Amino acid sequence: MPKIVLLSDPRIAQVPVRECGEPLVNLRTLEALRVDTRLADAEGLFAHVRLSVADRLMAAQTRLPRALRLLIVEGFRPAALQERYFAESVATHRQANPEWDDRRAAREASKYISPPEVAPHVTGGAVDLTLCTVSGVELPMGTQVNATPPESDEACHTGFPGISAEARRNRDTLGAALSAAGFVNYPTEWWHWSHGDRYWAFTTGAATACYGMSDGPPPAYGMSDGPTPEPPASGIPF
Repeated sequence: MPKIVLLSDPRIAQVPVRECGEPLVNLRTLEALRVDTRLADAEGLFAHVRLSVADRLMAAQTRLPRALRLLIVEGFRPAALQERYFAESVATHRQANPEWDDRRAAREASKYISPPEVAPHVTGGAVDLTLCTVSGVELPMGTQVNATPPESDEACHTGFPGISAEARRNRDTLGAALSAAGFVNYPTEWWHWSHGDRYWAFTTGAATACYGMSDGPPPAYGMSDGPTPEPPASGIPF
């Protein structure tokens, strides 16, 4: 597999941001898309993305076979929650490897949890998603959404060669639709795609990112879905 550029790479943070000011919109208002509730929060923030991202998801949906749907697991994530996840991961690495300094622990943490200052989800430009049937049955993708490298023996890497032929076809189907709609993939996570953030700009060669850190949608646009989720023991992804 080609060398992976991590979000902790200094080149990602060096990408300038020219905030376009697009609002976040609620994907649950779009009937063509399915939104999963496994990471739902009390305000419904998880189901929001930037307006152009929503348009691109709709475009990607039209490129899928008629029997398939995009299943959105998580979009926007508040910066405070991202900071918490990252700090907890760094602390876990330091505890397990007391000989490491903070820099090494942060680098290892960044392989699965993005440093807050460059995190795609806090911009509203990223989505974690998979494929399902019209009736909502998820397709085999080689791992579950949010599987960690230690849990999956790196099968969560998009290009991992050891998954089944069926899972490879499904990943390729998902990737073709999203790539054609202007998204880029974070290659350690087959389910993570983004547009407009720093990683997208770096990957595509764009001069600037168009989405910076977002404060989220106005409170009136939130929709209750229950309590804020706790991160699973293995952490939460980018």
